[in-house]
Amino acid sequence: GCAHPLAVQIRSRKTDMYLPISWLRELLELDGVSLEKIENGLFSCGLEVEEKKPVSPDISGVYVGIVTHIERHPDSDHMFVCRLDCGERGRDIQIVTGAQNVNAGDCVPVALEGATVYARKKDDTDSAPKVITIKPGKLRGAVSYGMLCSGEELGIDEDWYDGAVVDGIMKLPGSLTPGTDVRPYLGLDDEVWDISVTANLPHCQCAYGVARELSAYFGRRLNTPDVSCKPNKAANDGGIKVSVSAPDLCPRYIGHYVRDIKIGKSPVWMRRRLIMCGLKPISNIVDITNYVLLELGQPMHAFDLAKLRGRRIEVRRARPGERIVTLDEKEFKLTEENLVICDAERPVALAGIMGGLESGIGEDTRDLLFEAAKFERGNIRRPSRALGQSSDSSRRFEKGVDEYTTRLAMDRALHLIEKLGCGVISATDLDIWAEPDKPRPEIKTTTKAINAVLGIEIPANTIVEILRRLNYDIAVDGDNLTATPPPYREDIEGSAADLAEDVIKIYGYRHITPRFMPNAAITCGGYNREQQNTQKF
Repeated sequence: GCAHPLAVQIRSRKTDMYLPISWLRELLELDGVSLEKIENGLFSCGLEVEEKKPVSPDISGVYVGIVTHIERHPDSDHMFVCRLDCGERGRDIQIVTGAQNVNAGDCVPVALEGATVYARKKDDTDSAPKVITIKPGKLRGAVSYGMLCSGEELGIDEDWYDGAVVDGIMKLPGSLTPGTDVRPYLGLDDEVWDISVTANLPHCQCAYGVARELSAYFGRRLNTPDVSCKPNKAANDGGIKVSVSAPDLCPRYIGHYVRDIKIGKSPVWMRRRLIMCGLKPISNIVDITNYVLLELGQPMHAFDLAKLRGRRIEVRRARPGERIVTLDEKEFKLTEENLVICDAERPVALAGIMGGLESGIGEDTRDLLFEAAKFERGNIRRPSRALGQSSDSSRRFEKGVDEYTTRLAMDRALHLIEKLGCGVISATDLDIWAEPDKPRPEIKTTTKAINAVLGIEIPANTIVEILRRLNYDIAVDGDNLTATPPPYREDIEGSAADLAEDVIKIYGYRHITPRFMPNAAITCGGYNREQQNTQKF
């Protein structure tokens, strides 16, 4: 079938992060907040919107219609004359169609006069579809005042809507009100923002992370993704073993056993979000790992247990000369620089970069081991460049993934398994954590010191309130503050400057008046004598 034009456009690019506005509004209460204010809030938080992409800017004038009457065209053996109820758009609209799957009572998308839809010439499957405007016309003598639409006319495929690619007209639920715009129901009225995430904001590499920052900025309620699930205590783990021999490169590794897997399609809501974020839906299990990556910023992987020799996972440095074939069917010769995930005999994944071809999820997968881990970012960045392998996972690991989110993501993935009904969650949870009791850093400073960094006077109670909205634990003693950053903020090094930066992004840079520093002096521009002499040569 036809791929959605936005999906084709997005998949051809690599970026920091795509974020559908509908997803942001689901995670964060933003009623009454305009898109312009949301963009300004992102900019104040250090996140720049590089591009805005309407999901379907070319589709308009397509409404819900009910086929009230249908009869064969008097002068054609393959065409039909239909009467449609489109509510306030018209209650007896005549449309001629050649589709063979239309029946009286069907609820269908109807492009009325003036509508814009996609079309391509008959039997032309190579060129991109073009946008056309619907006009009344005669087909074998019968006047047609519109067109009944398939998924192709709307620019969508089976990944976007079940039944979009059929031999004929796309069907809609009969519960929809005639005359309503089909765009909201089909998710075509959404908008996707291309957001640039700088290296000092690794906790914002996901939909939830962005929503969390904006929650503090706007003071609005944040909806945390559901991570509840009920493991089956009777589920046997089959003797699975997990070990980490390189804790300096992998300080946390979580494996969880899931059995009785039922491979199938993901629900429409999940597939659409993957498409809007530039990923192609594959199957429910693989889609869950990708969905958690986009939602929480934690890369995940699923191993087919039947393909793991010895039912064992070991995280270690590669041995010189070892080889692996990755999911994209490329073979690599490894060195000790590479961190690998191994079974009892061989590497089955390049840690933090890409899974191996021989252990991937397939249609016959019945038992699996979910993986969520934290890998040292420098050790992902260097091998990724050396091997020429980059992925959505490696790009996030290179900026940093925290140990707190590793647990959150695993629980979220298990919840989705339960919600989609595609597996039995066991009680086997193998959590290898190098420093589970490592204390979070404490920053001892004063509100006066924070204001000194900013060069303005922010009331002490405002500073405390902002830091608490950003999930800092705050202890106050007069002007003295002891601030403990939230567990997902590994970018905080422990100084008043860190706190000042967080305070001002919420308080607003508009409060800062540009001025010279006290000891600054004006200097004339231009090259100095040494530079001038150098330029002569």
